[in-house]
Amino acid sequence: MRRTFHFLLASILTGIFLSITALGCTTFCLKNKGEVLFGKNYDWMIGDGLVFINKRGVSKVSSEEESPARWVSKYGSVTFNQYGWESPSGGMNEAGLVIELMWLDDTQYPAPDDRPSIDVLEWIQFNLDTAATADAVIANSATVRIASPVKLHYLVSDRFGNSATIEFLNGQLVAHAGNQLPFAALTNDTYTRSLEYTKKAGTAASESSLDRFSRAAAKTKEFELRSTSEKDAVDYAFDLLANVAQKNSTQWSIVYDQRRGRIYFRTRKRPELRSIDTTVLDYTCGTPVKILDIDIKETGDVTRQFKNYTRDANRELIQRAFGGTDFLKNVPDSAKDRFADFPERFACSAKGPVTAPIDPKSLVASGQATGYLFTAFPLYYILALISS
Repeated sequence: MRRTFHFLLASILTGIFLSITALGCTTFCLKNKGEVLFGKNYDWMIGDGLVFINKRGVSKVSSEEESPARWVSKYGSVTFNQYGWESPSGGMNEAGLVIELMWLDDTQYPAPDDRPSIDVLEWIQFNLDTAATADAVIANSATVRIASPVKLHYLVSDRFGNSATIEFLNGQLVAHAGNQLPFAALTNDTYTRSLEYTKKAGTAASESSLDRFSRAAAKTKEFELRSTSEKDAVDYAFDLLANVAQKNSTQWSIVYDQRRGRIYFRTRKRPELRSIDTTVLDYTCGTPVKILDIDIKETGDVTRQFKNYTRDANRELIQRAFGGTDFLKNVPDSAKDRFADFPERFACSAKGPVTAPIDPKSLVASGQATGYLFTAFPLYYILALISS
């Protein structure tokens, strides 16, 4: 009965998201003569968020009840989180790998099999924790199975300028990379459909997913032909983000300079440019986790403005985010409390960071892990908590 009720909740949640897919995001990768950058517009109904410094050497387990994945973080990362710690919408790790998400109606994840399972936002943190290259993310994607009603696809890029799209169509992993990725961009249609449209339609000016993709694609090709400085490259990326922004829903605009390890961002509430130098951050497990309000008033380099993580700050973010999301306003405080508690259960691994290729068998959690709370995508997680 409990599983049936969860299925109904998942169906309701999926229906909610299908009604708001106009709030989709835009991502792209830029590469030219040593410059490697990644741009992301986060389009949503609210803009609250915290930037997290995540540590290497942390032992983690996924939130899934049946056959959850487990891993140890090999790399530290900086992530942008809206619904709490360990639930990133995207970020960059210390190896220069960037992952960002977008909505995709066509998504159909693999059916249950013998692989360990993981949720959609957890998948981002898992790969930032364990992968250094786009190829490694593709390989990782075959070792775990996403279990969620939330329909996403991802754009991935490493510091060497290798990019990939990760989609799940008809229950199968579909990755575009190398020669199969003529344009390193992604919006809210499948990559194949977007590519076909761009070849026929050119660069129309609407805010539709396909038109945003076509403009971003054209600009990525234009960038390849330019001779540009570091500042010019960052400016170009933000100009492109402005070109594909959605007037009523773009909340964050982020540019990752992957070669230099710098992140630049501005928000709808605070449009002044800020930057983070990720190369000077302390990712050592056992040192305090650090957080930064994405709407911090200071401008320019805010690397040293990070504060020590507190549960109260995480809980306050969850309160604001849920309160600002129309269909989450009535979630009970007890459920929010439990969600805020979850990531504090993770601890430094006695074995240290993973250094060998990931063995799928090593990802299977012990039976003791099944009691962990859902963490990866809070909307589904909270509904599941309410039903329990």
